[in-house]
Amino acid sequence: MSPIRVRALALDGVVTFDLGCAVQAFARGPGVDGRPAGFEMLVCGENPGAVATVDGFGLTVGHGLDELARADLVVVPARYPYDQPPGDEVIDALRAAHARGATLASICIGAFVLAFTGLLDGRPATTHWAYSAQLETLFPRVRVRERELYVDDGDIVTSAGLAAGLDMCLHLVRRERGAAAAARLASWNVVAPHRDGGQAQFIPPATSPTPDDTLAPLLEWALGHLHEPLPVERLAERARVSQRTLARRFRTHLGVSVTQWILSQRVARARELLETADAPLDEIARLTGFPGPEVLRKHVRRHTAVNPSVYRRTFREGARP
Repeated sequence: MSPIRVRALALDGVVTFDLGCAVQAFARGPGVDGRPAGFEMLVCGENPGAVATVDGFGLTVGHGLDELARADLVVVPARYPYDQPPGDEVIDALRAAHARGATLASICIGAFVLAFTGLLDGRPATTHWAYSAQLETLFPRVRVRERELYVDDGDIVTSAGLAAGLDMCLHLVRRERGAAAAARLASWNVVAPHRDGGQAQFIPPATSPTPDDTLAPLLEWALGHLHEPLPVERLAERARVSQRTLARRFRTHLGVSVTQWILSQRVARARELLETADAPLDEIARLTGFPGPEVLRKHVRRHTAVNPSVYRRTFREGARP
C-alpha cells in the first residue's frame, strides 16, 4: 500500500499548536521513534526557509509550494491575520492541488485560507466557534456549521479550533487507514479515540456547569459496557440524575443524544474488531451490543458506505483470534 503523501502548509503567522496536531497525526506514530504507518509528511512554506509564527518563535521549513503538486492531503493550520488573503501563489497552489485530486483539510481559522480560494463556496464548513460569524460574513456562500467539531465533505475537510484539529486528523487516519490505526495513534497521543464530527464544540454556556455536571466518569463506564444493554434509564440511574437531565447534559456537552453517542461508540468498536480480530459477525455484534449481525451490517454500512466484509478486507491488519 503506497503511503499517503501529506503536506502541511505553514504560512507566515502560523499557529504552531495547529501545525503540531498535523505533525502528531501524520509524522509521529506510536512508540518513541515511531512513524505512523501509511503516511509520509512534509511541512511546507510559501518558500523554503524562515516562517514567522504568532507564538513568539520562528520556524524553518525545507520545502516550498511546489510540494503541494505531489500531495494526496494538504493540511492548512490557522494563521494570522486570518481575514487577509494569502498570496496569489498560495491560492493557485491550493486550487491546483485540489483540481489534481488532493484532499484539503483546514484546522481552526485555517478555514479562512480555504475560503479565500473559493473552494468552500456552496460547501459545508466549520471553524473555531468564536470566528464562525466572521467566516459567514466574509464568505456568505460558505455553509458554516458553527457548532461542529469537524465537517468531512469528501475532498475538503474542515475542523473547529485547537484540539478539534487533532480530532479531525484522527478522523482522516481512520478514514484512510482504519479504526485500529486511529485507535493506536489516539492512545499514543493520550486523547479520546473517537469524537464524531457532529459533536458540539465547546461554546460558553449562559451559566457555568456545576462540578457534578461532568460526563467523563459515565462515558468511561459506558465504553467498558458496550456489550450490555445501555438504555437511557440505565445510564441516568448510573449518573444519579433524571433521564431529562442526562439528555440535556449530552446535548450541551457533546451535541448529540444519548442513543446517538452510544451508537457511534459501538460502531467505532465494531470497526476496530473487524480490522484486528477473526471473530465472525455475530460475535462482533454480541461484543459491541448490537442485537445481531444484520443490525451490525446496517450501521457499519451507514457509517462507512461499505459492508462489514468489504471493510474488513480493506483494513485488515494481521488478524488475531
